[in-house]
Amino acid sequence: MGVLVAVYTTCDAWGIRLTPDPFTLLAWFFCIWAVDFPTRLAGRLWRGRVSLPVRRPLIVRGIFGAPIAFVSFVSFVGVMPATRSGRVGEVAALRETSTVIAAGIGWAVLGEKVGVVRACLMGLIALGAVLVQIG
Repeated sequence: MGVLVAVYTTCDAWGIRLTPDPFTLLAWFFCIWAVDFPTRLAGRLWRGRVSLPVRRPLIVRGIFGAPIAFVSFVSFVGVMPATRSGRVGEVAALRETSTVIAAGIGWAVLGEKVGVVRACLMGLIALGAVLVQIG
């Protein structure tokens, strides 16, 4: 998993630094993603089904999912210019702390079980971000 994070972080940094205007890359990224992701997801969900699913629950999920997509957009747009300016390691460490925040929200809001091992691992992620910043 760490290798994949390193690869996509390096690709992001490389792409954002090669473009004269970083917001051009961001606009194309989200335009392509907005078409590609829902199309592939619908294909996977409907593969092998004889009839289409009931639309009302899907619409409700979409309405509640839209703000999450917007938060994703805002966070990505915030991280990419920081990646462009340099210090990719620091940006990457900070970016990966979002998993700790998501796990905390899952525990507090959704009642998910964290356990001692997962809590320690999340603490190590947060500690790593602090150590990168200090160093």
